[in-house]
Amino acid sequence: MRKLMTWGVRVAVALVGIITVAVAWILVYPPELLRVGTGYAAKIVCSNVFIAGRDADEVLRDDVQAPGHPLLKLVRAEVDLEQGLVKTALLGFVAPSTALHRTGLGCATLSDSAIEAARGLSAPPAEAASVDMAAAWPEGDAVPENDPRLQAILSDADLLGPSARAVVVVKDGRIVGEAYGPGFNADTPLLGWSMTKTVTAALIGILKGEGRIDESATKLFLEWNGDSRGEITLSDLLAMESGLSFNESYGDVTDVTRMLYLDGDMGAYAASLPPASEPGTRFNYSSGETVLISRYWMSLFSDRETALAYPREALFDVIGMGSAVLEADPNGTFVGSSYLYATARDWARFGLLIAENGRWSGRQFVDPSIMARIFEPAAVSNGAYTRGQAWQNGPGDKDSSFSLPEETLWMLGHDGQSIAVIPSEGLVVVRLGLTPRRLDYRPQRLVQAVRDALR
Repeated sequence: MRKLMTWGVRVAVALVGIITVAVAWILVYPPELLRVGTGYAAKIVCSNVFIAGRDADEVLRDDVQAPGHPLLKLVRAEVDLEQGLVKTALLGFVAPSTALHRTGLGCATLSDSAIEAARGLSAPPAEAASVDMAAAWPEGDAVPENDPRLQAILSDADLLGPSARAVVVVKDGRIVGEAYGPGFNADTPLLGWSMTKTVTAALIGILKGEGRIDESATKLFLEWNGDSRGEITLSDLLAMESGLSFNESYGDVTDVTRMLYLDGDMGAYAASLPPASEPGTRFNYSSGETVLISRYWMSLFSDRETALAYPREALFDVIGMGSAVLEADPNGTFVGSSYLYATARDWARFGLLIAENGRWSGRQFVDPSIMARIFEPAAVSNGAYTRGQAWQNGPGDKDSSFSLPEETLWMLGHDGQSIAVIPSEGLVVVRLGLTPRRLDYRPQRLVQAVRDALR
């Protein structure tokens, strides 16, 4: 019996030792997947607190933990309003991550050692008088009562979808209806996720109109000189046809999660990826390619400050998107794939710009050839995607299943963000929310109902 007890004690001691070593290892070298989770949490809480003015605990609970992996329920967040910092960790101490807010550039996940360098980056805020609040939208922000034909639609929870936060309907250049979820209103900036990609394409169109860009240029980055990637053009990147190897899956540590939450220089990370096929022969939806577009156009400016000011001066202030914040990584590269916050009305302004084929106040300032790319189906994608960072169809089934015209253009983002544009009918429908893909929500039903009501 004594020998058995001695053996039992030895086993217990060994198990305690193994567990202690394992815990110590996780604390010192946390698995990358845990760091992705805490990095994501830090970024989302930071942006919503400092850009949208929301409560940190509410954001952590509703935006991070409720729709995400069960482990995220263990994340704790600390917010330093004075320093513009958000720190997160599992159980308060495992896999810590930090996000920093910078004026005009939003938040970025970064290492503690990079905080001071990142603080030196900023961009000009919106012009105080960029929108006349008393003027009618889109010149100002005065909006009439909802069109009576839309009342039933905008109060139909099934059509608006689970956790809808904002819906704005534009017809013939004016807002005719809008609805907001509990806790949200016309002044709440909301994340568009991958709808930001089309904004990046529009910036390319403005740059081309200024004579700064040739989309057929090659050798876009020094890292690509001397190998096959040097043949990739801006046109290839716009159509997601570069041939670069990039994994867009979000359920694990992949290229997209590593780029967004683990790497301090997103552009350099995307540029380092090897080719998987010849340019122009394969469609591969890739946030990395859009970040490369941002990295490239920013490199055309002689200094970083001018490049950081460009989106606001060239686009947002021109069309009255006073709430818009295009976020940059710690290195100062705009995350043009994913991170634009704006109110639903300002997202609608951008949708109207696309519906008007790049014209605003009677002036064509987005180059027509880039606008054509935004609407033109890319053959390599079998017509699903366009040559200019937009979608030909809404989520799931083809739009023909919903009686929508073939010309309907979609900007789509993670967790149910969408803008549908039907140019010939002067119709733009913005829908923003927190609706995970597993819920299979189809905004086409909403757009179809709106279209039928207004015809």
